[in-house]
Amino acid sequence: MSEEVYEEEFDGNYPPGPRHPMARRFRGYLPVVVDVETGGFNAATDALLEIAAVTIGMDESGFLFPEHTHFFRVEPFEGANIEQAALEFTGIKLDHPLRMAVAEEQALTEIFRGVRKSLKANGCKRAILVGHNSSFDLGFLNAAVNRTGLKRNPFHPFSSFDTATLAGLAYGQTVLAKACQAAGMEFDNREAHSARYDTEKTAELFCGIVNRWKECGGWMEDED
Repeated sequence: MSEEVYEEEFDGNYPPGPRHPMARRFRGYLPVVVDVETGGFNAATDALLEIAAVTIGMDESGFLFPEHTHFFRVEPFEGANIEQAALEFTGIKLDHPLRMAVAEEQALTEIFRGVRKSLKANGCKRAILVGHNSSFDLGFLNAAVNRTGLKRNPFHPFSSFDTATLAGLAYGQTVLAKACQAAGMEFDNREAHSARYDTEKTAELFCGIVNRWKECGGWMEDED
């Protein structure tokens, strides 16, 4: 399916009057930063264990900033594969009494509700996933949507923005921790591999790169 055909499926209406600057900045798409922690690398068979999403806002001067964070620990779906090496890497303890995990459907429903609220506020038609190695996160998100049968998925099904690529261009670094440090951001390796922490740091990195490009004159806002 081409991007043009997909966009024709959108049947929402923009608010009356001039379009919000965010809607103009990314052709009607709202960047939403997503990170997942999983039981392995195969989106079709391995468990989704954590998911976080950060919506992105824009100030009056056209600069981006991380806005709202949505975070859930997720119960493995029935029959899910979970590699012990993945648990050791992330530090996730499935039997921890304070884990308070929810079903995939509940986690996605709540996240999608928050994303749609941000879409409306920014006059955007669709969310576009931003991730560090974004194809991984988008693959697990799409797999969970398919398993749960959820409708009204606000995310574009195959397009994404990859901060590993953007950071490689901007700072010569592709590892999240090193890219953040190159950008002058604090990064606590003890907090890494938590979906919430990694998403918030990725959101900060993405906004910093886009804002730096604006400051360099690389994007000029067009008037309607």
